[in-house]
Amino acid sequence: MDTTEITQNTIELTPKQEKFAQKMLNPLKFKLFTMTQVPLGFIAGMKLKTLEASKCSTTLPYKFLNKNPFKSTYFAAQSMAAELSTAALGMLHLSEHMKTIAFIIVDMEAKFVKKATAKVTFTCIEGDKVKKAIEDAYATGESVEVKMLTEGKMPDGTVVSRFYFTWSFKKRSRK
Repeated sequence: MDTTEITQNTIELTPKQEKFAQKMLNPLKFKLFTMTQVPLGFIAGMKLKTLEASKCSTTLPYKFLNKNPFKSTYFAAQSMAAELSTAALGMLHLSEHMKTIAFIIVDMEAKFVKKATAKVTFTCIEGDKVKKAIEDAYATGESVEVKMLTEGKMPDGTVVSRFYFTWSFKKRSRK
């Protein structure tokens, strides 16, 4: 599996995007967000740690509710936290276009490398790909797909899983 890191471009956030990132990174506001929009994420203890133009990190604790019978973190719980690390980048870059661009997952691939027996941090560093896809979708009116990698690691640096989420961005037609 290719683990080559993507070079991060310097992307400037608009004031609206900065405000969105600050809101999502506020622990209380994020808990309210998960309670109302992603209740299973709230129950699982999912947290948003970093939200920058090119990078997003989420965490998932190793706890009773997230475990499987094999004494590791359940794959579906990992999938949820991994997806958030890519979706939050989409939401951040869409905060300028939220009313005019729709986005949805169209594909997902996962590779589980090791047992997750501690807190897992998922990191996606492909915000530049999302920004470009949104700009292209807005400019052309066509659907644009972007495949994003997020990698899950335990605190000791052990990679436990890699996920690829393919997001589709499309400009909404006005009626």
